[in-house]
Amino acid sequence: MIEDAPADALPPILVDPPWEQEARKPKPARAPEPEPRLVPGLTPPDERIVAWLPGERAQWEKVSVYNSVRGEWEQAVQSYRDGTGVQYEPTQAGMFAKAPVELVRPLLAEWRPRYPRYIWKYLRPVVARFESDARGVVVHCAGVAPAADAQALLPFLDAEVAVLMADWLFRLKSARKVAAAWFGRHGLAAVPFLVPDALGKSRPARKKAVAALWFVAGEHGADAVAEAARAHGDEAAGAVAEVLRGEPPVTGAAKKPAGDAQRPPKLSWLDAAELPRLVLKECGRAVPPAAARNVVSLLSLSGARPHPGLAPVVEGCTPGSLAEFSWAVFEAWRAAGEPSRSGWVLHQLGWLGDDETVRRLTPIIRVWPGKSGHAKAVQGLNVLTSIGTDVALIHLNAIARKVKFTGLRHQARLAIAQAAKDRGLSSEQLADRLVPGLGLDAEGGMTLDYGPRAFRVGFDEQLKPYVMDGDGKRRKALPKPGVKDDGELAPAAYRRFADLKKDVRTIAAEQIERLETAMVTGRRWTSQEFRAFFVDHPLIWHIARRVVWLAGERPFRIAEDRTFADADDEPFTLRDTDEVGIAHPLLLGEALEAWGTVFADYEILQPFPQLGRTIHTLTDEERKEARLARFEGRTVPVGKVLGLTRHGWERGAPQDGGVEHEITLRVGPDRWIVVDLTPGIAVGAVDIFPEQTLAQVMIGTTSSTYGSKKDGPVFGDLDPVVASEVLSTLTHLTGN
Repeated sequence: MIEDAPADALPPILVDPPWEQEARKPKPARAPEPEPRLVPGLTPPDERIVAWLPGERAQWEKVSVYNSVRGEWEQAVQSYRDGTGVQYEPTQAGMFAKAPVELVRPLLAEWRPRYPRYIWKYLRPVVARFESDARGVVVHCAGVAPAADAQALLPFLDAEVAVLMADWLFRLKSARKVAAAWFGRHGLAAVPFLVPDALGKSRPARKKAVAALWFVAGEHGADAVAEAARAHGDEAAGAVAEVLRGEPPVTGAAKKPAGDAQRPPKLSWLDAAELPRLVLKECGRAVPPAAARNVVSLLSLSGARPHPGLAPVVEGCTPGSLAEFSWAVFEAWRAAGEPSRSGWVLHQLGWLGDDETVRRLTPIIRVWPGKSGHAKAVQGLNVLTSIGTDVALIHLNAIARKVKFTGLRHQARLAIAQAAKDRGLSSEQLADRLVPGLGLDAEGGMTLDYGPRAFRVGFDEQLKPYVMDGDGKRRKALPKPGVKDDGELAPAAYRRFADLKKDVRTIAAEQIERLETAMVTGRRWTSQEFRAFFVDHPLIWHIARRVVWLAGERPFRIAEDRTFADADDEPFTLRDTDEVGIAHPLLLGEALEAWGTVFADYEILQPFPQLGRTIHTLTDEERKEARLARFEGRTVPVGKVLGLTRHGWERGAPQDGGVEHEITLRVGPDRWIVVDLTPGIAVGAVDIFPEQTLAQVMIGTTSSTYGSKKDGPVFGDLDPVVASEVLSTLTHLTGN
């Protein structure tokens, strides 16, 4: 039992927190509400800004749209002009998103949907395509039908939109989430657009603008908001500072900036006395229960950023005890049914958590969307980003690469893209750097010391760890420590191997899949990157030595001693100027058979099919066409169609009756393979139509079989490797 620390060893805020100091003060008589300090005559900036998050515009461009247009776009657009066709508004949105720009741009300025609530989700690709030209229709829709799914407004920053967002934030519970996201995105940049109303004569407009300023101050601080108001002059800055020293308007959106002496909320679901003890670094003693309650209070008073009073707590306590304390708070919140008014619980995991927090939280994030918890899952991604360690980014990247919920995968990809951008890298380059060494030695193994005996860890072609005894004999499992083993070394080594297996299980399949994808897509590394990420990496080299590589057009392999050899087992020289990639068998040509012999002679098992991979080719006739007739008309189980999503294919947008009629694969910046399905996949009830017929298999410039150009791409335009992989997938799907 750890002894309680004395009061003088604790951070002062835990001994006498500001809310208790405030409670002891005599309450003054309520003064009449002071007259607001006004600065009339101010005008907002006239600029109109479109601000995108990293990778957001590209993602919005890929959002599926409702599109029932059949035939030529010219005819569809003309029928829209005449009022004889394309009257269904979601279809109109699809037309503006997908029809040739020169046909629809002249019509966009006058497009004013009558029932915007039905098309909000279809406006994002229109905004991504036309940016400021789409502002008019988006603002119109916002005025007619404020909605919780009005994300199409988020990139726009100007006076009209700022006033609209302030109104939603102050007045509309249904749209407050979008408004909060808008202010969260634009932050201090929105302040100059709010100041004229906040200091103006109109009382209703002033209340809304002031509430919005309080909201921004809750994230950035009152001083920063006042400084941003200086765009209107020193008098305006002083007036805003004075406003933020008063009381916020009564609204669920406004909140006092962190650091105020407001009282913490009562938490009926959490007993601080039952939480793990926080341990002080300097004296090794525990934070007493009363002080631990104050830690919980500081957490509960935090917004998206930690309460300033938490800084000395984090600095003074051991990281391990903070992480355990934090996780116990989270578990209590879950046990209470995850109360929605306690969003700080997830935030605090990001501030106090560690790698073990990441390992525990990630499986929960993965299942939350299936339990109506998409918003919590996205916040969970933010926790991983906040923790920010390599382990956290590894798990975040794993979600970005493979999780069955499209929305969550999209958010994870945005988070990874931002993390990569912060480091000046692409997402794939970041993934290269995130593969952990897992404590392996320079030989790519690990010695488990039991005292009188020891075991050596190795890895097979699937990166599954195994152990060998002192004689080099492979064992079925690592034995449990016995009575003759060292009482400290053996249990520690046993736990170390258990942790290793757990970590490898998380990353092995992903790394193998990543290398196979690199082979299919033709990714290349510099020779320096190749050595660092594959040859010298203690874990990845176990699979890197089991494939054939290409330096330019010269094939080679990594030998057991990490030197390089060609198909004749002669030394191979890797030049500093070489670009290195994994050889697709199609690129090995006549050398493929020789390499197969080398790997067979050395009994090298491959982590994925490479040398034995079936090569497929298009016929001369197929190369000229935009359709693959050999697969059309075939009927397959719906489960096999859904299985394509594990290989990069994406399901189309639901159409009438909630049925998805397409599954697509992006094979280039503006190239898609599109499979038209009949009767289609019923969302949420895939077994309603247990069999699917491949009505069309085509290549196009959009992710839809509709609105395709007659002079569009043909299958012969595909890279031979990509064509082989597409044919392989469809052959396996149809059982040809």
